[in-house]
Amino acid sequence: MANLLTGKRALIMGVANERSIAWGVAKTFAEEGAELAFSYQGDAFGKRVEPLAASVGCDLLVDMDVTDDAALDAGFAALWDRWDRIDILVHAIAYSDKTELTGRFIDTSRQNFKTSLDISCYSFIEVARRAREKMTEGGTMLTMTYGGSNRVTPFYNVMGVAKAALEASVRYLANDLGPDGIRVNAISPGPMKTLAGAAIGGARKTYRHTEANAPLRHNATLEAIGGTAAYLASDYGNCTTGEIITVDSGFHVLGMPQSENI
Repeated sequence: MANLLTGKRALIMGVANERSIAWGVAKTFAEEGAELAFSYQGDAFGKRVEPLAASVGCDLLVDMDVTDDAALDAGFAALWDRWDRIDILVHAIAYSDKTELTGRFIDTSRQNFKTSLDISCYSFIEVARRAREKMTEGGTMLTMTYGGSNRVTPFYNVMGVAKAALEASVRYLANDLGPDGIRVNAISPGPMKTLAGAAIGGARKTYRHTEANAPLRHNATLEAIGGTAAYLASDYGNCTTGEIITVDSGFHVLGMPQSENI
């Protein structure tokens, strides 16, 4: 397909580098004709995002710290200086102290629990509240989750709880914003070789395990995730909301490993 998103404006949040899930989505959106803006947090991430944004013809970058209400307000104000409306919000932001993404969940600290839930879940609610003000013609909000939200995954720990909360938030936001013509969904990829994924203990083993056992015998790709996001954000997705769309080559349907791996 081509031009699936022509005429639509999308804010992409969460690009860290060219292997980020958010970048896979952004690249596909650009190929489908969307006009893009990117958010980043701090100068270090800004320097990483700027050349990627330029490669898809985007010069609209705004600094947004999702843990700071004033910074969010300032970031969205800068965005509204250029845009009078927005059609798509992509939230691909998550964080937890990597020292607590090894070992046992029971050892999660109170502070890291709060931080993980704040950045990985509550930030979606905060940015959704601000974005809806300019979704004057309806729109789409997307976030990224993972199967560790409802099935125990080694070392995913508090992030599993954060993603479970995020998925519940998707359903409640979908109900709240439906009358405004705004759809809210999440994409749940399988394990990915990303900066965030590398922080989880045993990430390489998990990646190899899913690749060997998924029905399609490979892990999800950035292109597949980008394509799924494009469908959800396009007019073809106008009756889909409150959903968690799994893109993991079928791994989530398994009850046991493949026979050759037992």
